This record gives sequence, structure tokens and C-alpha cells, in this order.
Amino acid sequence: MANLKTLWKNRKQIFEGVTNSIIRDEYVEDVSKLRMEVCNGCSSKGDECVVIGTQPCCNECGCSLLFKTRALSTECPLGKWKALMSEEEEDKLDNLE
Repeated sequence: MANLKTLWKNRKQIFEGVTNSIIRDEYVEDVSKLRMEVCNGCSSKGDECVVIGTQPCCNECGCSLLFKTRALSTECPLGKWKALMSEEEEDKLDNLE
């Protein structure tokens, strides 16, 4: 399971997922739904979250699945689904006005 150091390293992706869970977009929600279908059938889905109270989580990385599946620049640690954009592309998108 991940620790706080790993979470800090992935903070940009986590923030992306949190933001996308608050400011909903139909495309992101569709991606999240498809990813959650994969996660729901995975034996690594569980409650071993690094941040308490954010269940369900991925027991491989400790991330909340509600946030992780909404971060387009992240991927499944087991390779079951891929990132749809790089962190650099996400940064460029964030900087558009």
C-alpha cells in the first residue's frame, strides 16, 4: 500500500481528480464510469486508503477511486486502464483562459 510520500508525489493527479469530481464534465464522467467498472471487478479494490474516509480505494496505490478514475492524466497501477493525457498536456489545458 502507498504511503503519504507516494501521495505527495502524485498530488497533481489527485488534485485533478478532486477538481473533476467537483466541476463535473460529461466526458470525464463517462471515462470515470468505464474505469470504475474495471475497478469494481478488481481484487485490489478495497478500503486501504492513505486518506481515511475516501473509500473505495485502490489497495495498490492507496488512492480514492472516486478521484483517481476522474484524473485523465493518471493510470491504473496494474495497467488495467491508461492515462488519456500526459501531466504536461493537463498543465497546458489548465493554463488556457
